[in-house]
Amino acid sequence: MAIPSLKIIDALRKTARQLENGHRYEWGNMGSCNCGNLAQTITSFSRGEIQRYAIEKRGDWSEQLMEYCPSSGYPMDLIIEKMIDFGFTKQDLRHLEWLSDTEILSQIETKKHLNRNLKSDTILYIKTWATILEDKMLHEVKLPKNISEIDSYAIVTN
Repeated sequence: MAIPSLKIIDALRKTARQLENGHRYEWGNMGSCNCGNLAQTITSFSRGEIQRYAIEKRGDWSEQLMEYCPSSGYPMDLIIEKMIDFGFTKQDLRHLEWLSDTEILSQIETKKHLNRNLKSDTILYIKTWATILEDKMLHEVKLPKNISEIDSYAIVTN
C-alpha cells in the first residue's frame, strides 16, 4: 500500500468528493473509471486525453500497469509514471481498478463485496483507503513522554 502522506490522502479525498459531486464515472472508459478519476486528480490530463492515450496500447488499466515501461514513449505510460511518482504503486492502482485490496476491504463493514463498476462502491473504497492512510500517519506521530520534552514542540494557546 502507498506510503501514507498528506498529498496522497488529499488526492484520494479529492477524487471521492469529485465523484460524489457528479464527476463523470464510467468503468468501461479508462479516463473516467476508478484509476482514470484518480489520474485526473493528480495529473494534468483530462478524461478524454487519458482515454485517447489508453487506446494507443492494448488492455485495461490492469494490463497496462503490468506492461508499464517508463521509456516506451506511450503517453499512457507517462500517466502511470506520474501516478507512481506521486506515491502510488502499480499494485495500488490495480487494486483500485478492481476494488480488491484486502486491507481496505477488511475495514468496510457495510458491504461484504464491492462492485468494481459501481460509483458508490468506488467512493466507499477510496474514502476507506484515505482513512486507513490517515490512521497510519497518526499512529506514527510521537508525542512527548514528559513535560520537559514539550519545550521542543510548538504549542499554540489562545
